[in-house]
Amino acid sequence: MSITLDSYRKELLVLFKEHINLEKKEPMEQYMRNLFPFLGIKSPERKALLQDFFKKNGKPELEWIEPLVTFLYGQPEREFHYAALAMIDKQIKKMNPSHLVFLEKLIITNSWWDTVDHLAPHHVGELLLKNRNYIQDFPDRWITEENFWLQRSAILYQLKYKQKTDEEKLFFYINKTKESKEFFIQKAIGWSLREYSKTSPEQVMHFIEGTKLAPLSRREGLKHIERLQMNAGK
Repeated sequence: MSITLDSYRKELLVLFKEHINLEKKEPMEQYMRNLFPFLGIKSPERKALLQDFFKKNGKPELEWIEPLVTFLYGQPEREFHYAALAMIDKQIKKMNPSHLVFLEKLIITNSWWDTVDHLAPHHVGELLLKNRNYIQDFPDRWITEENFWLQRSAILYQLKYKQKTDEEKLFFYINKTKESKEFFIQKAIGWSLREYSKTSPEQVMHFIEGTKLAPLSRREGLKHIERLQMNAGK
């Protein structure tokens, strides 16, 4: 008898709740500023549990992704949100641009850096790399949204692109948000520049020198370049 979506998600629910650790729960909640309750399952254990779960039950069907992830995101404990992202990981190669609307919804649901920073480069970025004509409907729109998690996602979706980075687009997004006082935007700008500097250090250096960035963005953006310069001077 083949497993159903209902039994699949119920089994995962039971599995995680069997591994509640009250001693680890409170420190994990404090680390995340008490924004979400936790079960107390640390990352290595959670990944091991999921690995065993997938071995037993297989990866989720593609058509299950939206209802399954919605169900997991509806649970209060943060470990279920992480599990939801792992479910998307299993099918992202087969997902298509029609899923971008759903991913946008996830970005603005239970939002914090730990989920958004996975969704943007690993999921949104994966889909847009193969479907660049949808950029105008999503990151190009997000960069002007009031929701700073959408803005952060626009800045970070190319994080893993390396030589495939649309440099003009990246710099455009940064220029649109460089005056933001929001910590998570300033940090995203610096992170994106630092990552791209591993591919094109000269272009990034030229951009930073010619752009008035927040000190945090500038400091983060220069880290890799300064390391290169330090090593060259040895």
